[in-house]
Amino acid sequence: MARYDFTATRLFVADDLRADARVSVADGQANLLVNVLRLKAGDGLLLFNGRDGEWRAEIIETRKRAALLRLVERTRAQEGGPDIDYCFAPLKHARLDYVVQKAVEMGAARLRPVLTRRTQVSRLNLDRMRANAIEAAEQCGILRVPEIAAETSLEKMIAAWPADRLLVFCDEGAEIADPIAALRTQSGGVGKAALLIGPEGGFEEKERALVLSAPRVLRLSLGPRILRADTAAVAGMTLVQSVFGDWPGLERSDTISP
Repeated sequence: MARYDFTATRLFVADDLRADARVSVADGQANLLVNVLRLKAGDGLLLFNGRDGEWRAEIIETRKRAALLRLVERTRAQEGGPDIDYCFAPLKHARLDYVVQKAVEMGAARLRPVLTRRTQVSRLNLDRMRANAIEAAEQCGILRVPEIAAETSLEKMIAAWPADRLLVFCDEGAEIADPIAALRTQSGGVGKAALLIGPEGGFEEKERALVLSAPRVLRLSLGPRILRADTAAVAGMTLVQSVFGDWPGLERSDTISP
């Protein structure tokens, strides 16, 4: 039996979810249900809030710009996920949207924008980033929405870096031939990891030295080709997920709650 019902509409809501509770949705969510999907009273959908699992709900009333839902039953208990931070130099517009969506799908627990010397974007729309993260979570069946951190400088991030979190530093200049083997040598006793992807144009030499001064860091290459920053995001998250994530057959009870 499939874990996910891919045919059902899924919505993220902020409300507490419990049997027979009523949840009101408005604005964009109501427009989606009522005007786009043409759902009506009696139709069902799935709700989640990142705390109370996934619930089946039914529509009990619709208006032009609002809908009232009733919680029927819980379909899945709350799940956590791997404790992986995705640290990245922000990109512009659609490419940033893509990176956020893919990091969510790949299981990131937190998205941490990092400003470097060659970063092309200095101010971010965090509300847009969160909206993209929520949409990705709704579409790919996961039950948590990653934390969206405010942008910070590379210097401040490294200065505050915790000693118990491995920083996987993706650098085209690294000479490691087998990145998965290198990651596995660091996995023993480490449950927390982070991936750092730089800007277009890469890191300056002083920045490389700064990153390598972090308490626990592993410098990796993503292969013999220079990747675009958004491609590197997917490649890097795949490597980290394959060792520190929930791909290697971990039991669900072993995953880390949000």
